[in-house]
Amino acid sequence: MDDCIVIKFGGGLITDKSTMCTPNNEVIDSLVNVVADCLEHNFRVIVVHGAGSFGHLRSKHWKLNHGYLPDYDFVSQDDCQTQEEAVSLVRKEMLTLNQIVLDAFSKRGIATTKLPPHEWARNTGSNFDGNIAKLFNNNNSVEITFGDIVDCDEGVFGILSGDDLVVRICQDIPNVKRLIFAVKGVDGILKRPPELADESDLIERWSPSVEYGGVHNSEIDVTGGIGLKAIRGSEVAASGVDVFIINGEKPQRLFDACKGISTRGTQIFTE
Repeated sequence: MDDCIVIKFGGGLITDKSTMCTPNNEVIDSLVNVVADCLEHNFRVIVVHGAGSFGHLRSKHWKLNHGYLPDYDFVSQDDCQTQEEAVSLVRKEMLTLNQIVLDAFSKRGIATTKLPPHEWARNTGSNFDGNIAKLFNNNNSVEITFGDIVDCDEGVFGILSGDDLVVRICQDIPNVKRLIFAVKGVDGILKRPPELADESDLIERWSPSVEYGGVHNSEIDVTGGIGLKAIRGSEVAASGVDVFIINGEKPQRLFDACKGISTRGTQIFTE
């Protein structure tokens, strides 16, 4: 069986996170080119993508990461009056972004299989309910899933982050060799916040005991930012998978990381 690479396309990387529902098509095409190169080198590739401006902004407004809040006094939006409507709209917006990603693969002649989590997953966190091994079984296409709003036993609904999805995919799919988080604007985990850091502040080897200076933009991001990637990455590393955070705007670095070639970025360890 071919070795499998799991790549997380960060939502902030593939969209303009400050403007509602705005894709970055140039970056998406660049990432697809990296996947195409991986396929030519006989890797199986599974892609998980984030939401960026297709999910986080509306989810933040309606506090969807907190579940159903019937007593909260929300300010309605022009196209959305209730949390329930917001759930439906975010799911539609995520399918729209997913279709943009699928179309980029189609342009390159690459077969894909889309797996929207609200159709097959329940509950949130990396222990969510969903049969990964049964669903992700098509070695002849690039399987693509994404962060989504899913039904929950408590709170009615919640956000299943792509960073949680990759944990289970790496644990439940055989022959996963590497997990790559492709992120925007930074070369990996930094000792200081990005706006203060220089090249010497890159942490090349990170484990949970190492302090870092990443910033989580709670005004926009509802799923945990780079901190969640680091913690979930260490969970994956514990199962023997090589885990890296790489600047997704540097395609050669991304491709090198996928192949296991040393490159600039952060490798994540369990301890």
